[in-house]
Formats: sequence, C-alpha cells, structure tokens
Amino acid sequence: MKEAELRARLMELYRPPATEFVLVDVPKMRYVMIDGHGAADRTALDQAVKWLFAAIYPVKRIARERMGKNFVEPPLEALWWADEPQDFVCGNREKMNWRMMIIFEPDWLTPTMFEDGVAAATERLGTPPASLRLDSYDEGLSAQIMYVGPNEAEAATITRLHEEFLPANQLVPNGYHHEIYLTDPNRVAREKRKTVLRQPVRSAHG
Repeated sequence: MKEAELRARLMELYRPPATEFVLVDVPKMRYVMIDGHGAADRTALDQAVKWLFAAIYPVKRIARERMGKNFVEPPLEALWWADEPQDFVCGNREKMNWRMMIIFEPDWLTPTMFEDGVAAATERLGTPPASLRLDSYDEGLSAQIMYVGPNEAEAATITRLHEEFLPANQLVPNGYHHEIYLTDPNRVAREKRKTVLRQPVRSAHG
C-alpha cells in the first residue's frame, strides 16, 4: 500500500468512534506475526510481544540509514479465537488461540528489512519463535469500535457487538476477533486505555 493511501486509511481503521459500532473495509496488509495458545499464563504472550518489538525496532534505524525515511513504530495488535466458540464467548483463557501482530507497512518496507530486524533481535534474545514470520492478512468488511477501559472488562462491549449490532444489521462473524492496543499499559491508567475492537463480518444471507 502506498504511503499516502496508508496514512489516510489507518486514520479510519485505527480511530473509530467510542460511542457506536461502525463498518469499515480493511485492506489486505502485511504484518509481523507470532502464534500461540493459552493465555491464563502470560509468559508465552509476553515473550511473543517482546520478540515482535525486538524485530520491528531495528527497522526504524534501517529505514533511516538506507532510505532516509521515518518508520513510525506501529501499535501491538492481536487476533483471538477458540476451537469451540463457547470458550471464546466465556473468555476461557486456557482454551484461547492468539496471534500477536504488528503491521509492516508502507510498501517501501521490504522483506529483507524484516529479516535484518530479526537478525538483530536474535543477537540479543537468542533463537526466535518458530512461528515468527512476515505474512499478509486480509479482513475485508469489519465492524469495529473504540473501547476505553481495562482490557479485562471488554466482554460487555463484545457481547453487544455479537448480540445486538450484528443481528440488527443482518451480519455474522467472518473471521477472528481482532484487538489493536493503542496505549501503553505501563504508562496509561487502566480506565483510560484505548483498544480498537474489530470483528470481520459478512451478510447473514451469504
């Protein structure tokens, strides 16, 4: 995606209203990703996040030195799902699958730059996670809202999405629950944290 187009699109995708759900068309984009399972113990999650940022951070220097460009480090994102839908609805963290992600755009960022970032991270952290990769993800039509508050209290908003907004608009889920963490939990009070809650959807009538 071209830089000017990306900048305009991200304003729409990463700054939804906090008062109502909206529908957006999410384009196919590249992400640095790590997969995992289970979230009751945050050890694997925290390690995945550490690796993602360790691989992304050197790209800022590489882009500046090689291209004279400024790469702004994007926020952390995550996909969440469960093999049994009820485990997701109930928030059974032991049964959760997750994919931690950071967007790798605009298009002047190259796979070689990602590989160099991983090499730099490997020097510090050792062997990278087996699922660490650069890959594309295409969500398409999605419903989203800006959630403000502690992440553990999101359930009511997610329930409202699935039980009110989607049925009222004759839509059904069409992919994994997606969260975009816009604030640093180490710097922002729990009640002021901002998270984009996104759900890919399709028509209930096919």
